[in-house]
Amino acid sequence: MAWFKRDSNAAKQPNNDDSGHTVRTEGLWLKCDGCREIIWKKDLDLTMRVCNKCGYHFRMDARARLESLFDGGVYEEHDQTMQSSDPLKFTDQKPYASRLKSTQEATSLKDALISATGKLAGRTVNICAMEPKFIGGSMGSVVGEMITRAIERSIASGAPVIIVSASGGARMQEGAISLMQMAKVSAALMRLDEAGIPYISMLTDPTTGGVTASFAMLGDLNIAEPGALIGFAGPRVIEQTIRQKLPEGFQRSEFLLKHGMLDAVVPRSEMKAYIARALEFFCGAAEQAA
Repeated sequence: MAWFKRDSNAAKQPNNDDSGHTVRTEGLWLKCDGCREIIWKKDLDLTMRVCNKCGYHFRMDARARLESLFDGGVYEEHDQTMQSSDPLKFTDQKPYASRLKSTQEATSLKDALISATGKLAGRTVNICAMEPKFIGGSMGSVVGEMITRAIERSIASGAPVIIVSASGGARMQEGAISLMQMAKVSAALMRLDEAGIPYISMLTDPTTGGVTASFAMLGDLNIAEPGALIGFAGPRVIEQTIRQKLPEGFQRSEFLLKHGMLDAVVPRSEMKAYIARALEFFCGAAEQAA
């Protein structure tokens, strides 16, 4: 029976290959949530974090997202020193100020968004990419201000705006101040529309709460990745409210496309080319737009 017992001490030791070199395998593999197959992490990076067996789209951080969209992965960042002043001096399990500091150190970001300018298929665009690892990609005063400033840069320059949403919604630690960002960004997008400049909203897993209820659904074109969770309240809350079982796939991007809430569901590998074609439709060829 000893054969079937796990040696906890041995499990902590690195493996050794035949040459005597130490081989560390911990953390190098992932299990796909779609097909449950084991995937080598380096292989996943080569496919832009999409399972090459079933097509499941793993979540992607903001920097990797920008590199996948900008030509050559080259872009200029804006407003990256902005950070929350903790206006409510909020405390839940720990003070909000402490939570911000620890998350800033873990992500090397001041808040949950990167605002950048660069070329997409030869066309200058402004892209705001949300970072889900920063307090769930939640939208506080800094995220709202950064998006508003990106929109204002586009109004001044004529460059299209792309916002990549990946968020749990408004940031509760900033209370009503975070909710105000919904109106502020929506008003800025109205000015962008009046200027005749296109805005493409790209929804990824997850896009929920106040982000869905504001700028994520206000694009001239609303597109999403396959299987993305998109909604306002969570499925459990809705079921408890209406006391009914929700349909299969409810709040996933394919369900929303079928019911007219999205314009397209686009695989990650095709996303850049799809956006480039859409911008050509809106603005003409990149040479004409430059």
